[in-house]
Amino acid sequence: MFPLIKAENLIKRYGEGTAITTALDGVSFEINQGDFVAIMGPSGSGKSTLLHIIGFLDKETEGNYYFDGKKFDDYSPKEIANIRGKKMGFIFQMFNLLPRTSVIDNVKLPLVYSGIKEDAWDERINNAIKIVGMSHRLEFEPSQLSGGEKQRTAIARALVNNPQVIFADEPTGNLDSKSGQQVMETLDYLNREKGHTIVLITHESNTAKYAERIIHLKDGKIEKDEKVSQRFNGEYDLK
Repeated sequence: MFPLIKAENLIKRYGEGTAITTALDGVSFEINQGDFVAIMGPSGSGKSTLLHIIGFLDKETEGNYYFDGKKFDDYSPKEIANIRGKKMGFIFQMFNLLPRTSVIDNVKLPLVYSGIKEDAWDERINNAIKIVGMSHRLEFEPSQLSGGEKQRTAIARALVNNPQVIFADEPTGNLDSKSGQQVMETLDYLNREKGHTIVLITHESNTAKYAERIIHLKDGKIEKDEKVSQRFNGEYDLK
């Protein structure tokens, strides 16, 4: 059985001539379906560059990237767009919600481009919103939400297409500790109870503890790849 994600000696360079910067320098790892992996490192370590490559937002300079057993180069642009729309969900530090748009309509947005029949939308939207505990804010706009509520709305949006993998890029970076904990418990629930693969980008050790494995990046290289000895196992009530 193929790993869901496989990076094979990935190298990413930017610039030309004497101005070349190497963001990734020979990165290799595998992530299986159902894993919860944190990619951790300081600013400039290459973690966001790596996320962009494995999320089909950018392409490596050298090496090979495989998703679901197939190499990046073997996917057509149409297939890549289809995978990003249906098999991948994205959560960003800045939430990226549409302003002056309700929670419902923000969560609905991925469905508009999904090809999923419209008569199935309401159930998907309501299920995603219920999972993240935002059913009491359906008609609220982002300006009326707290930071934690904005991020939970973003998680619902990432979840609405039932993706194989959810990429979370510093999802607690703009949140207070309590809101950050709620967001991470939601991701933990989606992994443990719903079976979603989670790839978390973070520089915070308290956030990384929710994962079952941490890949440490430094200067574009993997410094350490380790299992979490005491993974978070809190009690929470998410329906």
